Amino acid sequence: MEKKYWQSLENYKELKKNRVSEKEAMPEFSIEGLEESEVKGKSSRRDFLKMMGFSVGAVALVSSCQMPVRKAIPLLNRPQELTPGVPNYYASTFFDGDEYCSILVKTRESRPIKIEGNELSPISQRGTTARVQASVLDLYDDARLKGPVKNGKQTDWKTIDKEIQAQLNTLKTEGKSVILLTSTIISPTTRKLIGDFIQAYPHVKWVQYDTLPLSAMRQANQTNFGKAVIPYYHFENADVMVGFNADFLGTWLMPVTFSKQFAKGRKIKDGQTKMSRLYQFETNMSLTGSNADYRYQIKPSEEAAVLLKLYNTLAKKTGNTLYPAPSVKTDVKRVAADLLRSKGKSLVVSGTNDLQIQLIVNAINALLDNYGKTIDLNTPVYLKQGQEKEMKAALKEMQSGKAGGILFYNVNPAYDCVHAPDLAKAVKKLPLKVSFASTMDETAALCDYVCPDNNYLESWNDAEPAAGFYSFTQPAIRPIFDTRQFQESLLTWMGAKQSFSDYLENNWKTTYYPKQKEYSSFDKFWFKCKQDGVFYLAETETAQPAFKPARLKVSRPAAKGLELALYEKIAMGTGKHANNPWLQEMPDPVSTATWDNYVTVSPAYADAQGLKQEDVVKINGKIELPVLIQPGQTEGTIGIAVGYGRTHAGKVGDGIGKNVFHLLNTDGGTKKLLGTSVTLTKTSKTYPLALTQTHHVMEGRPIVRETVLGEFIKNPAAGNEEHEKFLKSENFSLYPEPKFDAFQWGLSIDLNSCTGCSNCLISCQAENNVAVVGKEQVKLGRIMHWIRIDRYYSEMADDPEVFHMPVMCQQCDNAPCENVCPVAATTHSDEGLNQMAYNRCIGTRYCMNNCPYKVRRFNWYEYVNNNSFDYNMNSELGKLVLNPDVTVRQRGVVEKCTFCVQRIQEKKLEAKAEDRELRDGEILTACQQSCPTDAIQFGNLLDKKSAVSQSNDTGRMYHLLESLHTLPSTSYLTKVRNKEA
Repeated sequence: MEKKYWQSLENYKELKKNRVSEKEAMPEFSIEGLEESEVKGKSSRRDFLKMMGFSVGAVALVSSCQMPVRKAIPLLNRPQELTPGVPNYYASTFFDGDEYCSILVKTRESRPIKIEGNELSPISQRGTTARVQASVLDLYDDARLKGPVKNGKQTDWKTIDKEIQAQLNTLKTEGKSVILLTSTIISPTTRKLIGDFIQAYPHVKWVQYDTLPLSAMRQANQTNFGKAVIPYYHFENADVMVGFNADFLGTWLMPVTFSKQFAKGRKIKDGQTKMSRLYQFETNMSLTGSNADYRYQIKPSEEAAVLLKLYNTLAKKTGNTLYPAPSVKTDVKRVAADLLRSKGKSLVVSGTNDLQIQLIVNAINALLDNYGKTIDLNTPVYLKQGQEKEMKAALKEMQSGKAGGILFYNVNPAYDCVHAPDLAKAVKKLPLKVSFASTMDETAALCDYVCPDNNYLESWNDAEPAAGFYSFTQPAIRPIFDTRQFQESLLTWMGAKQSFSDYLENNWKTTYYPKQKEYSSFDKFWFKCKQDGVFYLAETETAQPAFKPARLKVSRPAAKGLELALYEKIAMGTGKHANNPWLQEMPDPVSTATWDNYVTVSPAYADAQGLKQEDVVKINGKIELPVLIQPGQTEGTIGIAVGYGRTHAGKVGDGIGKNVFHLLNTDGGTKKLLGTSVTLTKTSKTYPLALTQTHHVMEGRPIVRETVLGEFIKNPAAGNEEHEKFLKSENFSLYPEPKFDAFQWGLSIDLNSCTGCSNCLISCQAENNVAVVGKEQVKLGRIMHWIRIDRYYSEMADDPEVFHMPVMCQQCDNAPCENVCPVAATTHSDEGLNQMAYNRCIGTRYCMNNCPYKVRRFNWYEYVNNNSFDYNMNSELGKLVLNPDVTVRQRGVVEKCTFCVQRIQEKKLEAKAEDRELRDGEILTACQQSCPTDAIQFGNLLDKKSAVSQSNDTGRMYHLLESLHTLPSTSYLTKVRNKEA
């Protein structure tokens, strides 16, 4: 039976395929000021010339009067490292309190414009995530504070330092504590500095706070191994992976690292017979679940019972202790058999912050002999160090009056704390309230003093994401505003006479330099650390700690009621970057929705409750949100994304969606995303959602191609029969045979490696100055992204398989767009590129109509300096992020992917200047360079030894709509699932 693919429920239900789109109302021609003869169409030649003369004169006058004033300040003394037009790169570190990545910062004329992954880092390597890519735009956020603030008014650092020091000393004398509430700190030098600060002010208590903590995992490891740590996982060593509500490819713990590891086991070549397998048990359809070979739907209340059932099945086969377990329907026999076949080469993880669940996970991994092989307890991960107990104790101190002050660093509990109202009330009573927020966020608005921290691209620091792995943060630009690094403020209030950069250097000179043996001079060692951006100290412990069993017990799953599963979106996360328009407009990889959060419900539940897409419902009778019918949502559950509903984010993020952090499950003393019991009632309202999933449909054409491992082993071209037919068919073309001058640039995408994370989409947006158009334009199908991630479903609507496919301009050699352009604005180069001459384009859009891939974008409006599109391109500060190597397009112009032609030209000129040939792999497109799974290869198709040619040398290779004989230069590799046929 042929598998059918669909993108939306409208497709699935076979409703009307063609809908009449709303026609835009054409502006009426004004007749004001015209004579009667002209209105009636009886104008004379004299009248016509008169009107033309006045019109042309008026246009000329207005144009001359509106010429913008451009100011330029000459650089009289050019810095030695700055060459106009040539980028500089600085090794640095991204860490926002949740997510870590070692990076390279690309600067042009001393301003950061692009983030890339640091390939020297063993943790993140060359990959990034969408949030890391978009972080460069946060540097140029208009919402950033321009200097210190006292009682809501601008002040100076001298005044604020004097008053805060005085209050710290007063509270010290009075014996009242001051709480230093920070996010997880992974910087060893900052941790040392905080220790020094506490020595100077012993009444200061340091509390680390995580919006979404993982304290139960550390507690379980303390119970089982005597180590309260989060272990380092090695997904690349696992043949079988089992996830329980852990979106490790999307948002859980270290998604860059885990994506890279996961992809290593999914890459497969002709003749290969082995590939890793992923099982995912989850409530919401996550990015990881969409990439699973087998996906199981479970309610949050069933997770512990299903895990214990899996443990008992394994224990029965291996003669280990069995524990009483409540009955659940989920069948785990296949999973258990697979895990037993892969003892020592398997991995089970759970993202739920529940002690009993984590104890069962530990017991399963111990039974499977995974410690020391796929799990390393001797290399603990230092992310997510927050303790809920300490946060609760701090809140009680504030409420009781024992605490007299609080300092907030890189946290926003007034927005994302489950007890936010109580915390806000307690904070207001304190004599000393200080925030180091860079914007006037919800928590900073409660404080008397705001000492704005530098952006990370303006700062010095170090980081230790996992034991022995270090990276460095160094400024790529001087502070744009009168801000000051958090660490500098602590040093100032301690009375220290040194900068934090000196403090950092001295700490490394005394603590870490003696531990290394490669460099005899500290200056050389320190220079190398800053140049590479990373440093590694080998671990000394090799033996894993012994496992100590704990009694396993679970509660009976809820029989009735609606269970809520909160989750993080790939783009928005916990809402820290809500004012970033790139992230707001990034389509969710699963739902393809932008600019909102919503209630996800299963198709069956929607039918039973009479719910339709965009119907507004009330959660617990209070929160109103629209419905999004999500295939794969577990029956009896709903999902809502956190990170929305900001009130003090800035002009972009304020008022987008609803805040649902107060709905976190706090049963058992830990914060959990899953398991809160809620009620849902339908209202009579509707609310429009901006989805991209209905913009592009397959129309029954063979776009999606996949097979299973067993069939691939028999025939490497399995699932790719259409390509075989195309190769055997006789193709006659009116196009002349394409000829190339030394290069034919091509791009290959391995659909087995691609997870659909959308990192490439934001990377392309940053590199190529792609405009943000806003929710209303997205609803009209006018999103401007040069890359889209098509998401297809197959099988049944309630439990579908998911397929992700990046689509950009295919750079066709027989390009249908080229021969219909009346002004030759799109032409073909002798290197196989479909070129765009923006100043020739007159906007007929014939090329868009003739493109079978629908990858061209039209500028319906002027998105620069337009108050109707008040995003980064409408701000003098925001425009500093623009890449000077790429033209900013105007209204009425068509644009599309160029294969990053500016990067091609840059490397060609470098090779020419060095009098050598261009090397394979030297040119990296923006999407390729940032991809965490190395799914994209780019290079010269005429070079049969190039990586892209080698990638295409497989029976899995095919082109989109190849029966049209457009001869694309972009190819795809058939997806192979490791499951039964």
